[in-house]
Amino acid sequence: MTDEDGLRLKKPSHPGGFVKHEVLKPLGLSVTEAADALGVTRPALSALLNERAHLSPDMAIRIEKAFGISMETLMRMQNSYDIAQARKREAEIRVERYTGMNTKGRA
Repeated sequence: MTDEDGLRLKKPSHPGGFVKHEVLKPLGLSVTEAADALGVTRPALSALLNERAHLSPDMAIRIEKAFGISMETLMRMQNSYDIAQARKREAEIRVERYTGMNTKGRA
């Protein structure tokens, strides 16, 4: 992946994977224990941690309150991940640049 200047960018991490490996594992917390601490269901947290669900602002606040990682940091991670995923599919999106002319040749 490259940016507009052609610089190589690192693949952004999904915030769920980050929380799983950098927060819960070092604390020795199971998914069930973490879900209880966050006040969410085990399936909801599991989907996030296994990168099958997007991080919601509500979940980000819960993680911030429980584990001290700022909501803003987590949401930026989600946004960067989403952008990278969209860029992977960019070639599938067929749109021509708008020139100010409609399809009949009139402005």
